[in-house]
Amino acid sequence: MHPRPTMHPRPPAYTGLKLFAAALLAALLTVTGPALAGKRDDTIRFAYDQAPESVDPFFNNVRIGVIIGANVWDTLIYRDPNTNEYKGLLAKSWKQVDDRTIEFDLREGVRFHNGEEFDADSVVYTLNFVADPANKVTTQANVNWIEKATKLGKYKVRLTTRQVFPAAIEYLAGPVVIHPAKYYAEVGPKGQNAKPVGSGPYRVANYVPGKSITLERNPNYFKDSPKGAAKIAKVEIRFIPDRQTQMAEMLSGGADLIMHVPKDQADQAAKVPHLQVVSGETMRIAFMQLNTLDNTPTAALKDIRVRKAILHAIDRESIVKNIVGAGSRVLHTQCFPSQFGCTDQGATRYAYDPALAKKLLAEAGFPNGFETEIFAYRERNQTEAIINYLQQVGIKAKLNFSQYAAMRDAIRAGKASLTHQTWGSFSVNDVSASIPVWFGGEADDITRDKETQELLKKGNNSVDPKVRQQAYQQALKRIADNAWSVPLWSLPVYYVASKELNFTAYPDEMVRLWEMTWK
Repeated sequence: MHPRPTMHPRPPAYTGLKLFAAALLAALLTVTGPALAGKRDDTIRFAYDQAPESVDPFFNNVRIGVIIGANVWDTLIYRDPNTNEYKGLLAKSWKQVDDRTIEFDLREGVRFHNGEEFDADSVVYTLNFVADPANKVTTQANVNWIEKATKLGKYKVRLTTRQVFPAAIEYLAGPVVIHPAKYYAEVGPKGQNAKPVGSGPYRVANYVPGKSITLERNPNYFKDSPKGAAKIAKVEIRFIPDRQTQMAEMLSGGADLIMHVPKDQADQAAKVPHLQVVSGETMRIAFMQLNTLDNTPTAALKDIRVRKAILHAIDRESIVKNIVGAGSRVLHTQCFPSQFGCTDQGATRYAYDPALAKKLLAEAGFPNGFETEIFAYRERNQTEAIINYLQQVGIKAKLNFSQYAAMRDAIRAGKASLTHQTWGSFSVNDVSASIPVWFGGEADDITRDKETQELLKKGNNSVDPKVRQQAYQQALKRIADNAWSVPLWSLPVYYVASKELNFTAYPDEMVRLWEMTWK
């Protein structure tokens, strides 16, 4: 760590991590050797800090739910994570009939985990159900581009989009899974959550909401899948909110895999003989939402000078260097640079300048700052660092830390002023999966700027890539110029795993359990 000026003390999270690192080192001395329980009974024990609100992928938007979804369900199309090539998964082939129409020839001989046959009915029922706004899919941007699906034959389907939507294939290879029509019509999203049924390489053997989910290898998985059959027999996923408890499980051999490990803990875990640490940048970004609507609990946020003061108050470069870690970069617009349409060209940049932040607050009528609340759900050490910087300029932000669903519901109800959030775009490499979620007029939009909404619609629905890029650039610039959000940084993921486990860490933050093997 590099010394910091005394006028900007270490974030409070830093001290806690140092203490934990010391405790971890002491614990290392008592570890006599690797525990190979996972390898012995062919079971990956995976601990995660958040629990999915629902296992049904359409009614969840926390990462572990996305991971479970990809392992338990299949999509029409698969994007190869190494080549980015689109391959047929539940669809054998497809063709773009016109700007708004895609036809799919479906794979034959596939069965869902309950024995139900996969065919056009499964695709048509699923797509028409999730496209209906009345069914309230959690992230509408994933499905609101779908107008309808039509059955052309037992294994042939036509998909019509509401408008021109160039990113359709990317979504069909990502968050848009296919459910069994008869089962889903009978039990609905609640039943699909209680007893999940997909067609993927793993099937759900047991699920205790908020506690754990157990996956078993699907013995009948179709041999031509580009995913490939699962190699390891069983996966036990436990939801353990406390990071230190997760690490203790890794040290004792009670867990084989954890992810999103804070940098300091990952650095110490790398010294443990029976553990391995893998890291790298992902598509996940961190940002702060600022509620500027009439219902905001903090009226000060309506003043652009206050919002700009918040941006100038946070030393993002130092937090990236000292806390977030390698594989991270400071962002100036709220999207990941690799996504089509993501740019910070022309957008206002806000350098770390606490003196200017104080000046802006004074001009806005807050010479002594003000009190507010910041909602967060993960990367608590980063949130605490942000709170510390805000306090240096007089903004006293009380932390409200919860599970993601509780935070999201508070935001949608207008009860949250500041939020520290992260977003992985469901691993969709197109900016339509990022900024429109927060500024496109849907439930998570707490700015409601009509001009921005129109620009985003133009970007989402134009057939011309240049028109799309220009529209997104204008929207991103408008958001930055008005300081409606605080883009923070991209997030690397630190995985800590048993050295006996072979796995690949992908930039799309998807844990492909079906690929994993034991050494």
